[in-house]
Amino acid sequence: MIVKYWSALSPENKHLTLAWVLLVLFMAPPFILGEHSHIRVHDNMDSNIAWYKVLKESGQLFGPMDTVIPQIINGLPRNAFGTEFSLIQWLHHWFPPMTAYAISQGITRIFAFIGMYLLLSKHFMKDEKAYPITVWVSLAFALTPFWPSGMLSTLGQPLALWAFLNIRKHKETWREWLTLLLLPLYSSFVLGFFFFLTAVGVIWLYDAVTKKRWNMRFLFSIVLMTVLYLLIEYRLVYSLVVPEAPTSRNEFMSSKLSFWHTIRLVFKNYFLGHTHVLTLHSAVIIPIMFAALWKIWKDRSSGEIKKSFLLLFLLNFLLSVWYAFWFYKGWTPVKEKVSFLATFNFARFHFLRPLVIYVLFALGSWILWKIEGWRTWIKAGLALQIFILCCAHEEIYYRVVHAPSFKEFYAVKQFEEMEHYIGKPQSSYRVASIGIHPAIAQYNGFYTLDTYNNYYPLSYKHEFRRIIAKELDKDRMLKNYFDQWGNRCYLFADELGKKYHYTKHSKKRIQHLQLNTKVFTQMGGRYIFSALPIDNAEENHLHFVKAFSHKESAWRIYLYRAEKMD
Repeated sequence: MIVKYWSALSPENKHLTLAWVLLVLFMAPPFILGEHSHIRVHDNMDSNIAWYKVLKESGQLFGPMDTVIPQIINGLPRNAFGTEFSLIQWLHHWFPPMTAYAISQGITRIFAFIGMYLLLSKHFMKDEKAYPITVWVSLAFALTPFWPSGMLSTLGQPLALWAFLNIRKHKETWREWLTLLLLPLYSSFVLGFFFFLTAVGVIWLYDAVTKKRWNMRFLFSIVLMTVLYLLIEYRLVYSLVVPEAPTSRNEFMSSKLSFWHTIRLVFKNYFLGHTHVLTLHSAVIIPIMFAALWKIWKDRSSGEIKKSFLLLFLLNFLLSVWYAFWFYKGWTPVKEKVSFLATFNFARFHFLRPLVIYVLFALGSWILWKIEGWRTWIKAGLALQIFILCCAHEEIYYRVVHAPSFKEFYAVKQFEEMEHYIGKPQSSYRVASIGIHPAIAQYNGFYTLDTYNNYYPLSYKHEFRRIIAKELDKDRMLKNYFDQWGNRCYLFADELGKKYHYTKHSKKRIQHLQLNTKVFTQMGGRYIFSALPIDNAEENHLHFVKAFSHKESAWRIYLYRAEKMD
């Protein structure tokens, strides 16, 4: 039966079938392993996953604008958790966290594959013989290690561009309009689509100026999607439009780089990429891009594909230039006068690069594919790129670097033991963590004075700073990190630096801690969860209570009780 079905398939459908099988296998581990899965910690388990759980348990998904979530920093504004009209919020309301995470990964990768395949085959590489490239480049794009809570913010851009280009040509059906209506529900305006829609707006403007075409249907589609995002992200719009108390973002100081440091960052971003839009393009894609560029220059030939390649090649470099120079210190006077330029990260135009790089990968491969002797090299390049992406699978990568699994990271049973030992309602006292992320305590229902959030009241940042002021004074890097950014409102210690998770296997001890325990207790702080023993606890008016460990936990937690001071 299977053999008969396979033999009846066209060559292109055989490639598509194999690609789908590999994609399903790639997505399978988190469904199979559940909480034993190894997934990204940075900007994921240390933040977003805990936020979804805290919001769910607060019952304030649809909370009013002025609602606060008391579990975090004595009242974190509800708006800091994002819109309730995001499907990822609902996945975490309907399912356990790890299940929601696995489903979200699946949704994102499936539509990334579909979108890139449609974009390449319908707009960039219409030749029927190009399917070995369109299929496998699309699969490679779908396997990229994207930032999980970004959802389709970057990997959904090919699907959106396919829809917009069809509308631009007046060749759309209901599918294109449905795509534009649904994508905003599973992507972020500020983490991808603001920049994408700006780029699409430039395409419309180009048509209007050079071709005198006031393509109103195309313009309407851009406006429609933009308005949908603004409606869905109404909490963000409200916070920007309606004056309110200053937040931690008001002290952002991003433009600090010298000219030559900025130049180095240009090439670092160009060749290595960025953690939130990691394309892993260095080893295979860049050599193919430059080989194709050399071929175009050598032949001096033209053609639609070659023109598209050259335009995107230039755009790819300019995006890295823009990204780096956004942090150039020359911007500082402007950002000081226009606060919005400091609080909104316009450097994120580089979030367009995954789309640009993988379209370049396809176009460059196709240009070389048609040269005698190059076809084998291109096949090898496609296979190697997919192999590299498979090796970067979360389950493989985070096991290799010995990161804790989901279950080990959140250590639910261990923290339940701590809660029962303390023996008081969690809402009746506040805790903070040293050597582990506060998101772990938050995930387990504890009320924390420390946090990691995109923004929170500036007054709270200043109050919290008094607790760690002496530690910040010991380390200029930590001081600048907290004062000029501050999203990580942590109990920083000079001896630990910017390392946030010390497992139970660590032999390190904290010997010279200097906290303002008086301020800590005045803010409601009662307990400190430390991943390491504090040798001078008594000097900090901290009383060691008990150490907690569990076989399913990555941590050994030393529980300290803060003594109230007059």
